[in-house]
Amino acid sequence: MPRFAKLIRCSAALLAAAVLSSAVRAGARTTLVTEPDQGLAPIYALISSARTAIDLTMYELTDPTATTLLGQAAARGVAVRVILDQNYKRDTNTPAFQELAANGVAVHWADPTYACTHQKTLTVDGATSAVMTLNFTPQYYASSRDFAVVTNDAADVSAIEATFTADFADTPITPPVGDNLVWSPTNALPSLLDLIQSAGTSLLVENEEMSDAPVVDALCAAAARGVAVRITMTWKAEYARELAQLQDAGAQVSLYSASAALYIHAKVVLADYGAPGARVFIGSENFSRASLTRNRELGLITSDPAVLTSTNTTLTADFLGGLAQRP
Repeated sequence: MPRFAKLIRCSAALLAAAVLSSAVRAGARTTLVTEPDQGLAPIYALISSARTAIDLTMYELTDPTATTLLGQAAARGVAVRVILDQNYKRDTNTPAFQELAANGVAVHWADPTYACTHQKTLTVDGATSAVMTLNFTPQYYASSRDFAVVTNDAADVSAIEATFTADFADTPITPPVGDNLVWSPTNALPSLLDLIQSAGTSLLVENEEMSDAPVVDALCAAAARGVAVRITMTWKAEYARELAQLQDAGAQVSLYSASAALYIHAKVVLADYGAPGARVFIGSENFSRASLTRNRELGLITSDPAVLTSTNTTLTADFLGGLAQRP
């Protein structure tokens, strides 16, 4: 029975992945993938669907399935380009770098002028991009709360591709923002501050880090003006002061222990859910000075109703599952 159930779950995941891939290609502009609930099958399916080109920027790549699929795509004639971080993760990424290069993938170490390249973005056939909070690190797949927004918004995909091409050549660029994009180190901080400061009713927040003073101050100011601010994180003592500051301002903070079954790795701000003008940010940016002003990072802000609803459901459940006091 357990083996049969596992096969059922695997088949369901693959079916969901196929539906996701066909829906995006059929014209659905934005689709949300939620981890660990959906697994990596939708992302693997997107890689496998490539006909002409794949461009991947990844902070950390240790997933043998992903590297195999990228190599297989190159073998069938797809032009595959990959950028991997070297400032923080060169040792970790070197095995994947070598394997990809040996299998016909054009692989490039990220520009060292950034503090690090923490972006996690996959673009297929110059038409569909997955903007992700997750790394390709299978040891965390089962426990890490993460999201991927899959979009075929033409302006966004074009901007992502233009920036990828410049980054692949270590050419300076001010990334175009398309319709929805949030880039570090250029427009991330003002975009996130605008999202927080414009909130009128509620803010649901998940992040791995909480050290950037302007972001913390903006969240405190929102709580002080009556916005319902709810923040969910995995507890880290290094952010104790900022979390206390947020609670003193009226924000509600929900924390998971480092040993909990769920680790909050996502970087999300959901503003004014259920009200006109509701928006959600999902991306690679942590709330730290380096992430917002010195790294190469990418996120987006969308008002897609399905993404808003799904994100609200997940973030609300996560908030209710944590603890009001530090673990």
